[in-house]
Amino acid sequence: MKNLEIARIFYEIADILEVQGVEFKPRAYRRAARSIEELSEDIAAVRKRGELRGIPGVGEHIEKKIIEILDTGKLKYYEKLKKEIPVDLESLSRVEGLGPKKAMALYKKLGVRNLKDLEKAVKAGKVKGLPGFGRKSEEKMAASVGEAKKSASRLMISKAMPIVAELEGKLSKVAGVRKLETVGSFRRRLPTVGDLDILVVSSKPKEVMGAFAKIEKGTKVLAKGPSKSSIKLPSGLQVDLRVFDEPSYGAAMMYFTGSKDHNVALRKIAMKKKWKLSEYGLFSGEKRLAGKTEQEVYKKLGMQWVPPELRENMGEIEAAQKGKLPRLVEEKQIRGDLHTHTEWSEGKNTLEEMAAAGKALGYEYMLISDHGGTLPKIANPLNEKRLRKQMAAIDRLNKKLRGIKLLKGTETNILEDGSIDLPNSVLKDLDIVIASVHTKFKMSPRAMTKRILAAAENEHVDVIGHPTGRLLGSRKAFQYDLPSVADACKKSHTALEINCYPERLDLDYANVKNARGKAKFTLGTDAHEKGSMKFMGLGVSQARKGWCTKKDILNTLALKDLRKFFKS
Repeated sequence: MKNLEIARIFYEIADILEVQGVEFKPRAYRRAARSIEELSEDIAAVRKRGELRGIPGVGEHIEKKIIEILDTGKLKYYEKLKKEIPVDLESLSRVEGLGPKKAMALYKKLGVRNLKDLEKAVKAGKVKGLPGFGRKSEEKMAASVGEAKKSASRLMISKAMPIVAELEGKLSKVAGVRKLETVGSFRRRLPTVGDLDILVVSSKPKEVMGAFAKIEKGTKVLAKGPSKSSIKLPSGLQVDLRVFDEPSYGAAMMYFTGSKDHNVALRKIAMKKKWKLSEYGLFSGEKRLAGKTEQEVYKKLGMQWVPPELRENMGEIEAAQKGKLPRLVEEKQIRGDLHTHTEWSEGKNTLEEMAAAGKALGYEYMLISDHGGTLPKIANPLNEKRLRKQMAAIDRLNKKLRGIKLLKGTETNILEDGSIDLPNSVLKDLDIVIASVHTKFKMSPRAMTKRILAAAENEHVDVIGHPTGRLLGSRKAFQYDLPSVADACKKSHTALEINCYPERLDLDYANVKNARGKAKFTLGTDAHEKGSMKFMGLGVSQARKGWCTKKDILNTLALKDLRKFFKS
């Protein structure tokens, strides 16, 4: 939990310093924040070993600030800076196209302090008349401010995961705890969560509730009882803890995992049998028929156990009743990452460092897909000459590597007319070509469909990258006829990407389910630094929510079979 809290503070310090016109320091704080966010262990443990300065970007001054936060739960420097800038930069920065400096310009001209103020200003048409904004800027803000408001109360699942791990780790050590599970939208692996729900079986509920109330310095207790307590962590995230007895635990897991629609459908099945299903069990009158495990409740209802990711009432009930649920893909079946970037374009690591990271994850192969093309919006894209130099470098490195193979690729751009902004002369020599939309997101659904169809049918394009362009909390997915594109992909052996990066998770699970059976899918972390390769599991979760099996995901293929698919 402290990793994310410290990273959040450093990101906001960087924003404030940038607004104040301070040079160099914002970049230093952002670098330290990224490194802390990517840490695979508790920063307190790193501090205990005296190794804080071993974290990239952490020098003497930032080290002292980390220690102050760990010791006191606060940072005086940060509190001082916040008083100097009366604007909620953290929430405003979630609005597409609105950086710290533009946010301050809106404050100075229109008095915009937060998302509510911004929404009023946009609705009143006051933004478009300001220098540096214009009509398009206002339209973009109008489209994304709603998403930003939603995301302000929700946490990306990638940031919830380390919090859950720490909470579960601490609670599992409390005397008397026999079973423990975090449920709700977290267990269903939705891309964002609003709060956390934890279920416990314990012979000493009083001790559990006491430990829960003191789980982290600065925790606020909202409610405390013998079987349920609620707290608010210093980050603002609410966590509820419920204690159940063992005979009810499985039924409680089902009930609090949800979704609501899934639970309603289950209760209707029980009612038809004149039974009652609740968080305490499945009952016939006063007699408990099942409840100790989820499996026995589902079985008694006449159906297969439904994996948590599928519990969205999207056909899983009917499939489970017929015994026809798919065997979902698992992360252990993934053989490689099919979307990564290096320092050749805008990544942070070398080819060698990315290869080492892939090997450490147990991968057999990974695709180097640095940005290519001509778009000025993309940082340092590779033209044909530079791309061929990289290809030669990959060939040389592959001769030295053992246990992993680097594939030569690029992420190029789908232009407005559907063409690709790299020549066929170089595309044909690459192993895998990803083509993505990076501009002109506001095209009509009909025009966007035509644009992406042209790319999918291009003989040199192998994968459509982040296919709807969404950014969680700031940019909505652009609209087009996905079934038609999926049909075209099936004919041309072009895959659709499930982008694993936390802010994207694109395609989302509903679109994955709709396209499954037509197109094949690739999983790519879109890693711009080696630490981001750990996000593969998030993409696997979206694939599972979209009903994908091993056969649907090309990353599960051996290298020779992967090459064979794309060559055909």
